[in-house]
Amino acid sequence: MSFTGKKIQLQKLTPLLALPKLKQYCAYQERCHSEAKEKLAGYGVYGDDAAEIISKLIEEDYLNEERFATHFAGGRFRMKQWGRVKIRYELKQKQVSEYCIKKALKSIDEDDYETALQKLAEQKLKTLKGEKNIFIKKRKLQDFLLQRGFETDLIRDIAKKV
Repeated sequence: MSFTGKKIQLQKLTPLLALPKLKQYCAYQERCHSEAKEKLAGYGVYGDDAAEIISKLIEEDYLNEERFATHFAGGRFRMKQWGRVKIRYELKQKQVSEYCIKKALKSIDEDDYETALQKLAEQKLKTLKGEKNIFIKKRKLQDFLLQRGFETDLIRDIAKKV
């Protein structure tokens, strides 16, 4: 079998044309440096040209890694109810600095965090009503909360109350 469809071609842009497109891309929502570099690569802009565009975006405050990390952490916690472990992992995947990750995780309110964890645990326990074996029930609860990215010690404390 052969594929006879159109060839996918990268959109080649000069650095001069790529800059306004990147400004628009970054103005639409918060972006990290790695996302901006990926977009530039998609436009065929690499190396020194890409570094120059990134630095212009930082100077003009279109790119701000600390702001991105804080928005990312807050959004993922509030909307997707992710725990700190999962948020940290995702920020590392996006090549965000350790300083910005720590600052972003500190921005999550501790009371809200514990409330969200408790609420998730209660919701999961409702779905496990039919499970007779208490050990299996606890294991399923712990696995669920771990998958959501919550810390092991907090999960253990919740599981003890079951």
